[in-house]
Amino acid sequence: MAAETELKFRVPARKLKSLEKPRIAGAKSGEPSTSDLVSTYFDTAKHKLKRHGLTLRVRYDGHDYVQTIKSETGPQFERGEWESELKDDAFDLEKAEGTPLEELASGRLRRKLKPVFETSVQRITVPLRTKRSEIELAIDRGHTTAGHRSRPIREVELELKSGRVLDLFRVARALERRSGAELDPCSKAERGYELAGHDQHSSVSAESVMLDSEFTAGEAFRVIARSTFRHFSSNADAVREGEHEGVHQMRVGLRRLRAAISLFSKILPKASTEEVKAQLKWLTSALAPARELDVFVKEDIEPASHDALLRRGGRAIRQEFSVRRDRAFARARQAVDSQHYRSMLIDTMQWIEAKQTIAADDEGGPVGEFAAALLHRRIRKLRKDGRHINELSARQRHKVRIRAKKIRYAIDFFESLFAGKHERKQLKRLSKQLKRIQDALGSLNDFVAHRKLAVDATLKAPHRRERDRAFASGVVLGREEQAVKPLIKIAAQEVRGLKPF
Repeated sequence: MAAETELKFRVPARKLKSLEKPRIAGAKSGEPSTSDLVSTYFDTAKHKLKRHGLTLRVRYDGHDYVQTIKSETGPQFERGEWESELKDDAFDLEKAEGTPLEELASGRLRRKLKPVFETSVQRITVPLRTKRSEIELAIDRGHTTAGHRSRPIREVELELKSGRVLDLFRVARALERRSGAELDPCSKAERGYELAGHDQHSSVSAESVMLDSEFTAGEAFRVIARSTFRHFSSNADAVREGEHEGVHQMRVGLRRLRAAISLFSKILPKASTEEVKAQLKWLTSALAPARELDVFVKEDIEPASHDALLRRGGRAIRQEFSVRRDRAFARARQAVDSQHYRSMLIDTMQWIEAKQTIAADDEGGPVGEFAAALLHRRIRKLRKDGRHINELSARQRHKVRIRAKKIRYAIDFFESLFAGKHERKQLKRLSKQLKRIQDALGSLNDFVAHRKLAVDATLKAPHRRERDRAFASGVVLGREEQAVKPLIKIAAQEVRGLKPF
């Protein structure tokens, strides 16, 4: 088995040419070479290989056919890669022996495997050498084709052939500064599957996290962190295109990574972790107004604007908050289009992969024991803090909600570790209880935020519209308050019903 340690970037088409002769401080570049590569990816109609974190590819470089099996899962930064030479363009499952595909490689699978998509690229390869490392820079121009659909490929890959991961990230930063390259966690295979599934720049939801019971807590953290990183960064295009769900999913991905950092805080170094948390908080804050205003407009303002009772006031506040929402979405787009965002991606990925990121000598011990103790401790704390939830201030209720949300994320992260029927049933029931707590307290939190927005809009309204807007805002908030009043009771009941794990 070979192991790939690589970073992939999307680069503006006009910048690709300049990278053929890269000038990177501390690195010497060799002579570039060019090759034409045509790769066919195989899977079943229901994408069985993809579901198991595997890809099967046959590539022709103008001279030879090579079959490649790749594994996307594992605690290490490297990806497993197994290559075999072929006589022609037909895959050969006999050559899957000793790979993760071997367990699936039945005669039935062989009959079901069909071409799903194809990539055709011209690759320019430039060798780079630093004092301690050898890195390969690959510039790809071409397209991905799935049926009658096609998507251009304009990307750069950096692969560490030998040496230090630190040097790989140093070159990555130089690449970003020179060309505006954006770290892209999605492989060509993932982009191809998106195209085959007719998903072009749509929002991306969280993927399932698969952990091995033999992992240490540190190894598990890296698997979880990579997954949450892919979750938020894969929604950048959706945010740029103004997709409301894209903004929501990017925020969820960021919250999941921040929750993972909190859950594993005992084995993470404080100094570097605080720097990463500050960067994640910056992006979360840049997206928050767009999401908050979108929810307020859709769920409260637009229904109220059709109420005959409100007349001009309803139309006025709809216009006001629609304009505010559009501006907030524009600011979200500016954030993900910025150099700050591109740099943040590299910094965060390096922090996830750095050996120094896990502070504990034993990496926190076996992850199964770590997870069980963490869930028990967090549930007990939530029960204690939420015992008198009806007496808490809005700020205190918000903290209880955040604790409930982190436990839900922990269940999502650790679910694969608990295979027993009783454990699965207990986790499912617990997750439902936590969701009801989170939803109830979330609605209360939204009401507080919406009240601030409404008051601000009324105070800044032109004098001739002030009365109409104030009346309409008061009606909207009054209806919302009536709707959320019973929610404290629901949250209190669910907190009291929580059982120790």
